Amino acid sequence: MKAKLFILLTLILSSLHISAQDFTQQVKKFITVDSSLVAITNVSIIDGTGAPVKSNQTIVIKNGIIDAVGDNDSIKIPENALAIDGTNKTVIPGLVMLHEHMFYPKPFENWFSVGQMTFTFPRLYLAGGVTTMRTAGSIQPETDLNVKKWINEGKMTGPKMDVTGPFIEREGYQIPELGFINGTSDVAKLVNYWADRGVTSFKVYNHITKEDLKICVIEAHKRGLKVTGHLCSLTHREASNIGIDNLEHGFMVSSDFVKDKEENHCDPFVARKALDQAPLDDPRIHSLIDLLIKNKTAITTTPVVFEPFTGHEVVPGGGLKALAPQFQEKIQERYDRVVNKDSSAIKRFEKNLKWLKQFNDKGGLLVAGTDPTGAGRTVAGYANQRTVEILVESGFSIEEAIKICSLNGAIYLERQKDIGTVEKGKKADLVLINGSLKQNPKNIREMEIVFKDGFGYDSKKMFESVQGMVGLN
Repeated sequence: MKAKLFILLTLILSSLHISAQDFTQQVKKFITVDSSLVAITNVSIIDGTGAPVKSNQTIVIKNGIIDAVGDNDSIKIPENALAIDGTNKTVIPGLVMLHEHMFYPKPFENWFSVGQMTFTFPRLYLAGGVTTMRTAGSIQPETDLNVKKWINEGKMTGPKMDVTGPFIEREGYQIPELGFINGTSDVAKLVNYWADRGVTSFKVYNHITKEDLKICVIEAHKRGLKVTGHLCSLTHREASNIGIDNLEHGFMVSSDFVKDKEENHCDPFVARKALDQAPLDDPRIHSLIDLLIKNKTAITTTPVVFEPFTGHEVVPGGGLKALAPQFQEKIQERYDRVVNKDSSAIKRFEKNLKWLKQFNDKGGLLVAGTDPTGAGRTVAGYANQRTVEILVESGFSIEEAIKICSLNGAIYLERQKDIGTVEKGKKADLVLINGSLKQNPKNIREMEIVFKDGFGYDSKKMFESVQGMVGLN
């Protein structure tokens, strides 16, 4: 009898909250929805599949799972559900972004350097609607793994994380935070060591050799893990044929257009000049796109980090206020020096986006990320929202842009059965936005509640909590 009473009591208590997960007070202060039963009514939905926006919809969330979704008239709202009026609002899937970092540039004199943003960035990513992210290279992988663990345990505020290992690179660029392999024999050791530690993907960098990549791909694939790359010494074509899973930055760093390119050699300036000189309708890009699709090589676009200065915000997405004052000053000074002097960058930026649309329209798997590095104008959270805007500005529909930033990312991570779309049976990873994205894509900045596993977090409160802190921690 006592056993039956205990089971009954357990069931009653479990129905009062989404799960038995405990949150620290530091996390709880951002949670505005903590109920096992939620109904968002009369809302517009962009479901992440690329289908047209649907109006007058109701979503029922039960125990962290989407229990029902459909027309208002067809969905019965359960008794005791927490009702949220979605009138004049839009729901999208939680963003699944695949080129994120936990660090931010902190250059010194003529040195490029980066600093870990252990506390500000996870919170900003979630504030910006990112419910799942992949770090595309770590400088402190142990820190990233700890942050992932503590977020999962409810001790820190942030998205679900797929952690990439440290950059696999040979010495070339003098970036003090990078480790460098001494030869191909180091690659397998590095992959297997960090796979044992819990990383879920690997990233190769500018100065690797073909043999380095071959070993990396073989060892990672043995363990069911994937390899991505920001390449220069290898062309996209070479890497795709070797078996790389993903190429970073679209075609912005491609060395495929260099005439008589030296094998395993990186000259980024020559590669950039060749890219600039390549005509928009160059037969080589059509051939390359076809090859990448044939080989099932995904592409991650990171448009914010390449966004031109002229005619654009100082910090894309409106994130200038997130920076510590000294960083705001440096970014503004650099912006003022460069603005109206970046015509070649504008042309390269626009050409890359047009080529990416061709890749997507032909059936390639296009995913998105932000890469908060470069000149320091890319800030977590703000940049994720801005990414959606840029995609729409470059010719994608808002429905396509949301799909690229949600379902496509989930497909790449092989998690599309659980996340990536607003669909019955999937995790309640959703974003409630004030306004219509169809009428004005910039309403992506009007996020109100970010649901992760059914818990609703206050977007504005998370953004405000770390205002003026980026660059410090």
